[in-house]
Amino acid sequence: MKPYEELVEEALAASFSGWDFGWLGYRAVSADLSWSYDRLARSALEQATRVLDIDTGGGELLASLAPLPEATIATEGYEPNVPLAQCRLAALGVDVRRHGVLDPLPVEDDAVDLVLNRHGRLEAPELARVLRTGGVLVTQQVGSRNHADLNEALGAPPVMLAAANHCEGAVNALHEQGFEILEAAEEWPEFVFLDVGAIVFHLRAIPWQIPDFDVDKYEPALRALDQRIRTEGPFVAHNHRYLIRARRQAR
Repeated sequence: MKPYEELVEEALAASFSGWDFGWLGYRAVSADLSWSYDRLARSALEQATRVLDIDTGGGELLASLAPLPEATIATEGYEPNVPLAQCRLAALGVDVRRHGVLDPLPVEDDAVDLVLNRHGRLEAPELARVLRTGGVLVTQQVGSRNHADLNEALGAPPVMLAAANHCEGAVNALHEQGFEILEAAEEWPEFVFLDVGAIVFHLRAIPWQIPDFDVDKYEPALRALDQRIRTEGPFVAHNHRYLIRARRQAR
């Protein structure tokens, strides 16, 4: 294994855009979930005519689900991702719209019959507003205990807990807005980091995991984790994921 300094330097120099974790390659391995969001999304698309993909990132996943209905809208709130998504999705006829953090969805009432949402904002009142009666939501979310063991290992503040960021809380919020829950599941699969560089890259890519993360500030803890990996083997954290499929009932 390369020296600590070289691993960290490589991770800091690596580029990250859209929602592409390709740089990690074999250096971080996630265990499979019992469900496949991609498969569920493709199945739902077969019955849809007007689609909304929330927080599309750089459009990577949505593009992989093509062919798409002609009336497909994608929203994105992270400004650097907007032109990436527009460029990637233009040839597929997708209308990419900016979505400010505190703004309602830039979509008309009763406008769509399918909402796809993989790791995006899950706002039940807005979903109820834009979905037609009988419309379907397919969402996979990152729960609030995601990689909590990584925070603990680095001596970072714990992940903020929120009821709406767990399956039960999200299900209850959707029920209150008139949704019928078709499927709900929650799992904590392993996420294995093979070296400290993978950890640094990962925390750069998702800064909300440890908001004050900095390699200098966390150097002692990172070096300790690096030594632990060298002597004991890969560091195992745990994803926190939940899946919900729901149908908008008549108002």
